[in-house]
Amino acid sequence: MASVVDRIKAYLSSPKGHAHVERAKTMARDPRNRRKVQEFVDRWRARRGHH
Repeated sequence: MASVVDRIKAYLSSPKGHAHVERAKTMARDPRNRRKVQEFVDRWRARRGHH
């Protein structure tokens, strides 16, 4: 049985995987999306600091 990592590698090398990677890269370049991610990370870090 293929490991999870092997299955992910196989998916990412497939045409559908390539399309999803390119879409993610495009979304990552959008300043609005970058801000949303940064806000999420900031909230997550703040929450972890209280434990």
